[in-house]
Amino acid sequence: MAAKPSIAIVGAGMGGLAAAATLRQVGIEVTVYEQARQFARIGAGIQMLPNSSRVLRGIGVEDRLRKVAFEPYSHLNRVWDTGEIKRELPMPENLFGAPFLCMHRADLHDALLSVLPREIIHLDKRLVGLDQAAGGVTLSFADGTTARADAVIGADGVHSLVRDLIVGPDAPLHKGRIAYRAVFDASLMNGGEIRPSRTKWWGPDRHIVIYYTAQDRSQLYFVTSVPEPADWVTRESWSAKGNVGELRAAYEGFHPEVRMVLEACPDCHKWAILEREPLPHWSDGRVVLLGDACHPMTPYMAQGAATSIEDAAVLARCLAAVENDDIEGAFRRYEASRKPRTSRIQAISSANTWMSGGNEDTSWLYGYDAWTAPLAGTDDLALAG
Repeated sequence: MAAKPSIAIVGAGMGGLAAAATLRQVGIEVTVYEQARQFARIGAGIQMLPNSSRVLRGIGVEDRLRKVAFEPYSHLNRVWDTGEIKRELPMPENLFGAPFLCMHRADLHDALLSVLPREIIHLDKRLVGLDQAAGGVTLSFADGTTARADAVIGADGVHSLVRDLIVGPDAPLHKGRIAYRAVFDASLMNGGEIRPSRTKWWGPDRHIVIYYTAQDRSQLYFVTSVPEPADWVTRESWSAKGNVGELRAAYEGFHPEVRMVLEACPDCHKWAILEREPLPHWSDGRVVLLGDACHPMTPYMAQGAATSIEDAAVLARCLAAVENDDIEGAFRRYEASRKPRTSRIQAISSANTWMSGGNEDTSWLYGYDAWTAPLAGTDDLALAG
């Protein structure tokens, strides 16, 4: 009988680390290669809604996160100037069977690292090539070294080289919107407080999302979406600095709670909101994509990292059911199982209509369980192929 495959994961972000954790749970040997020389505590918040926090529970990091994360009362949507409630969804844990957690991205990253042996993660490894031959894949890195595995997962984000190598180069879509973001001490608001919800303030052509990122409400985060000429984009835009004065001017006239937050903000980052159309296929032989590498989306539904974490659980389930001799079939089954859902989320997120009003059903999104959701059958694979 063929053995379980060894898998190399390119990228040590949320999706890559989640995949390493879920694959190890089903007995698969993994090695992670990350181009950064070290992990940095980049100033950004992240929301883990019940569909992704349920996966984190299965990985074994939920308890650790609940000690540091803020649990919002609700998913709250308000009119930009009057504060009128457009829609509010209280989100107690029993609503979807898992918690709604808001935290610093670094806290989630650290939690995922905590369940992985440090020796399987290799930093300063920038991928430059892949070669599939003799039932395996050879990875080549910029430092001149190589590595070999039975298969490769490309979890290397919106600028994925793995995607370029297996699907062909393409440019991410920048539709003329940028985001400002900042994490800062709540004490800078001089005694002011924001609502105990994750609040999205909807303006005519822009919005801002604000929430606490710490259980004790000592830190808060905001992220915006603002029109900007489409030529503003930089490859390393995640770390580009923004101008606080320009940010405040962009939200002139917004509700006093928004103005209080922006006036207290000491500095901010700015990045281009990039997306891509759904790809024709996610795998080529023994190389497969995961997360932003195959379905990058706008942040408007807080589902970018969440869907990559879902991917990790489903991919592990597909691989657990096969031996090394059918890894390509497992990758096709994973894609067929995930693509309808991620394409739907991509489209809604791009339109930026989610929870803006009305009373549409949210259970299909937040009630999804990546550990138990039905996997694609033979007919689905034939259609996908």
